[in-house]
Amino acid sequence: MMQRRSFLSLTAAAAGVSALSALPVRAQTTPNVARASSPGGTLTVEATTDNDGRPMYAVRRQGRMVVEASKLGFLLTDAPALERGLRLTAAQPVAFDETWEQPWGERRLVRNHYNEFRVTYAETGGLMRRFDVVFRLYDDGLGFRYEFPEQTGLTTARISSELTEFNLAENGEALWCPAWEWNREEYLYNRTAIDEVGSAQTPMTVKGRSGLHVSIHEAACIDYAGMNLRRSEGTRFRAQLTPGLTNAAVVRALPFNTPWRTLQVSDSGAGLIESSLILNLNEPNKLGDVSWFKPMKYVGVWWEMHLELKSWNSGPKHGATTENTIKHIDFAAKHGLGGVLVEGWNKGWDGQWFANGSDFSFTEAYPDFDIEAVCAHARSKGVQLIGHHETGGNAFHYEQQLEPAMALYERLGVHSVKTGYVADAGGARVAGPDGQMVMAWHESQAMAQHHMKVVEVGARHKVAVNAHEPFKDTGLRRTYPNIISREGQRGMEYSAWGNPGNPPEHEGNLVFTRLLAGPMDYTPGILGMETRSPGGVQTTWAKQLALYVVIYSPIQMAADLLVNYEANPEPFQFIKDVPVDWEETRVLAAELGDHVVIARKARGGDVWALGAITDENPRVLSAPLSFLDAGRTYRAEIYRDGPDADYRGKRESIVIEQKTVTSADTLTLALGPGGGQAIRFVPTGRSRR
Repeated sequence: MMQRRSFLSLTAAAAGVSALSALPVRAQTTPNVARASSPGGTLTVEATTDNDGRPMYAVRRQGRMVVEASKLGFLLTDAPALERGLRLTAAQPVAFDETWEQPWGERRLVRNHYNEFRVTYAETGGLMRRFDVVFRLYDDGLGFRYEFPEQTGLTTARISSELTEFNLAENGEALWCPAWEWNREEYLYNRTAIDEVGSAQTPMTVKGRSGLHVSIHEAACIDYAGMNLRRSEGTRFRAQLTPGLTNAAVVRALPFNTPWRTLQVSDSGAGLIESSLILNLNEPNKLGDVSWFKPMKYVGVWWEMHLELKSWNSGPKHGATTENTIKHIDFAAKHGLGGVLVEGWNKGWDGQWFANGSDFSFTEAYPDFDIEAVCAHARSKGVQLIGHHETGGNAFHYEQQLEPAMALYERLGVHSVKTGYVADAGGARVAGPDGQMVMAWHESQAMAQHHMKVVEVGARHKVAVNAHEPFKDTGLRRTYPNIISREGQRGMEYSAWGNPGNPPEHEGNLVFTRLLAGPMDYTPGILGMETRSPGGVQTTWAKQLALYVVIYSPIQMAADLLVNYEANPEPFQFIKDVPVDWEETRVLAAELGDHVVIARKARGGDVWALGAITDENPRVLSAPLSFLDAGRTYRAEIYRDGPDADYRGKRESIVIEQKTVTSADTLTLALGPGGGQAIRFVPTGRSRR
């Protein structure tokens, strides 16, 4: 098989130009079976029909079954199901290879190398309907989606459910979060046998008995319902679409494509973390130049509300005052931080806003918050205000003010906004088919449409979006880079008031699940460990610092009270120094849900940073420094757990030290219970030979 590897020049990449090869690939086809493999032959997909003409697929890795025969197809609300009586034909696979540049990310250059394999399923009678299943096969996973061409037998698809299955070939253990519960995505992860999973959100990650790791998710979800997984029997899972506004979960006029259903596959947890499959399955940048947004660290009028020291609503405890915000701006400027988040600045917080939001104004400030003066002061200090739009889940109300709200931020030089949709599952509010307000699920097709509207209006006004209580991440930041981060899982605020709070294994679980989907605004950096939560913050100081490297986001919050940073300048120094935008990423060690060690190189420089975290168990891990440049010496600025550090007691026990290292060295990382280690590697010269 011929292959050609093409690399973009930085100029071409910045302009959105793709260098690629599109070459035919040999595949095996028989009357009802078609097979194709990934570029290196690692993965093979087999598309088939059974004796009743039902469409099926299966996946092998290096000859070993990963996904056994699994159904494809749809149930419709107004027509017979698309599930039987189908004939299979397959086109010749095509190879594709490009390298593209992210404007910001875990790595600057991303290789997108796959073989694309198109299979057509067509009815042999009746309405003579048809659809294609397009597989993109990578050596580290695959994506497949349904494509509906224009046709006379089907003009509008009203989909009640997909029949898509993932029939995993072996049992083992799974990390999964329950679906269909009232608190949306914000649940702790379960670690069970695969055949004990109930209904799970995606990404769901499993480790089979053979040691093979598989993560199931979706990519490029636009104008479609979000997908969860329901275990039907044994280790067989079926896609379960989020309900829509009618008896159809999805209504689409033909032609259209579904999101990609994805399988990341690796021998190791490290392979899953390093995979770019979700991003690669999205379309290239549609926005062009997005240099108006700069990756940054920020502080905010935020944590003090979670501790009930201040309030979102107006009154004597109001947090978002001119005076308090200017204090945060001055602090950010003094310490080289780029932004200040201000929550509760706008009118509407004084009533019952949870799951309501109808009183919010997104352009009118409370009398004690002079938004013009605050933004002018921020500009004079070289600091950006980060906007905030809490909707109470009321997308219907928000959309009525969306254009003037974004225009206000553009005029004031506010280039990012944190949106919020605090409402119970099924309690979001959207415009129904008749234009009247109706209730919807947070990951319904209607909310997918809403989030895209916010992103598109934001882009027109040079405003980037960080959504909380969001639609799940499916890699759309490649296509719309102003999608900078989001929540979509339990964040640090649960350590402020949660009962229970986030346990020591939570952040490690995130690495192998939620973070495979994309950046998370987790808001680390807490040094005041006693909170309203019964267990306080169940990490050590060193782990809080390590989270800046382990959890990727182009915006990272120094989330604690300013007074705690002022009282502890030594650990705060790492937060000030650690980059947020990366040239490349290496995973040095990873074990599903237990521990992870990640090293990242700063974009535009030679500094590396390392973060290591563990669960409730103390660990001693090795970190080979072969990622450093050979022939150079580095100053390793180390922030490690003290010998008595423990999330149950001596959480503040930390040792800060420096040593000289080279790429030939291996560091021993001793992590306390619930602990971690953070290191910054700064080049100092050439090593002696």
